[in-house]
Amino acid sequence: MDNTCGSILIVDDDPGFRELVSVLCARAGYACVEAGSREEALTEANRARPDAVLLDVMLGETSGLQVCRELRSAFGEQLPIIFLSGERADAHDRVAGLLLGADDYVTKPIEPDELLARVQRAVTRSTSSEDRSSNGNGTGLTPRERGVLTLLAQGLGTEQIAEQLYISPKTVSTHVQRMLAKLHLHSRAEAVAFAYREGLVEDVSAHAFVVSGRKRSARAQRHSSHGLSAGREQSPLV
Repeated sequence: MDNTCGSILIVDDDPGFRELVSVLCARAGYACVEAGSREEALTEANRARPDAVLLDVMLGETSGLQVCRELRSAFGEQLPIIFLSGERADAHDRVAGLLLGADDYVTKPIEPDELLARVQRAVTRSTSSEDRSSNGNGTGLTPRERGVLTLLAQGLGTEQIAEQLYISPKTVSTHVQRMLAKLHLHSRAEAVAFAYREGLVEDVSAHAFVVSGRKRSARAQRHSSHGLSAGREQSPLV
């Protein structure tokens, strides 16, 4: 049985600082996972979704802002992200972090009680969101995954979904794989059927009919245009 207060992913390229925060959070009852780079952070987050992330703004050669964007894309708004910044962090960086979806900002050197209070609030919000999700349809899908599922139900392919959501096809495939794992399914067709059966997406039959009608209308218009052009070309010969 898990007796921890929640799981924290600590992302910082300073091993000493990571250890300090990890020990502090562990004493408060949290299970801590450390990452020193973007790659490690994304790997650990994908291995097991944390209840909150403590993310350094300046992460070696990578900006913490980019990592924040990628975590948001993968896990949605339910994942609390707290930025950790240097004592003289630029106001522009703080604003950019908040606009990208950071939930909070803590300046180094940290005040232990303040940090723990912010972590506790973030974890409480995270676990409450998961409970609401599980009490609903029991899927635990993130908003992004639900969006991908809805577009799948509308008959869109990977490339089309990527264009609709402004993400890469590779990211779409990643969302689909996570979605299938959460739903314990093996194919996209099964996921779409499950979505309709459980009412996770609206009935898009009307939408499909309209789209189909538009496509037929467009084809008819093209054919008519081609016929008219041919007629004009042939009229001197008649």
